[in-house]
Amino acid sequence: MQQAPALPIKVFWQPGCSSCLRTKEFLQKNGVVFESVNVAADPSGLAELRALGARSVPIVSRGTEYTLCQSMGDVVKFLGLATVLSDALPPAQLYGKLDHVLHTAIRLTRQFPADRLRENFRNRNRTLGDTAFHVFRVSEMGLQTGEGQPLRPEGFGELAPPEWGAPEIAAWGEEVRRRLAAWWAQTDQSLVFTANTYYGDKSMHEVFERTAWHSAQHTRQLALMLESHGIAPDRPLTTADLAGLPVPDDVWG
Repeated sequence: MQQAPALPIKVFWQPGCSSCLRTKEFLQKNGVVFESVNVAADPSGLAELRALGARSVPIVSRGTEYTLCQSMGDVVKFLGLATVLSDALPPAQLYGKLDHVLHTAIRLTRQFPADRLRENFRNRNRTLGDTAFHVFRVSEMGLQTGEGQPLRPEGFGELAPPEWGAPEIAAWGEEVRRRLAAWWAQTDQSLVFTANTYYGDKSMHEVFERTAWHSAQHTRQLALMLESHGIAPDRPLTTADLAGLPVPDDVWG
């Protein structure tokens, strides 16, 4: 009996999305052929995503089945890959990396000219100011998950209050950094406890790694935005700063 052809693999994504870029790069490096669906530019692709029942990107689908791509382990399992994933950095190193990322993002945010803060960047419907806010919101959501709150995707779409300028966004970033330090000082620093997320129950260690690299990737984008306006970023993240974090190769994608 003739075997039915394999269903095509699709990746639903949008520009500027760090997890989307990471997913596509991961599949390419592992030789997975897929159809790329930019839901921000393709209304039919967005409709197809909604028909699957998914509320956020990135999504990897095959037919009517799909997996969320916040955990590469879930992608490996869904596609039946033989890939062995690298271990996450130890929790203490992740905390040090994230603290440095936040310190850098605060410094870069203060460099943005007031008249450019509400501009969108490239092909993403998110302003420069909202990208800076997003760095700190991602970190705050990781913190809240560590405190026992469920991680939900809606938080990633929140925007800075419209009256906030760069000083206010940076000041809020400083507050998030302070709260993170206070949490770290009193939490179980092994991070072996379970966290409730929209992509399943995960170890807090895994969630914390994602928080660190996700914040780092958007901080890289802040430096790119400054450069695009002819402003030299003040001590942007270096290769050494990013070592051990599974950030995408590309900054924007």
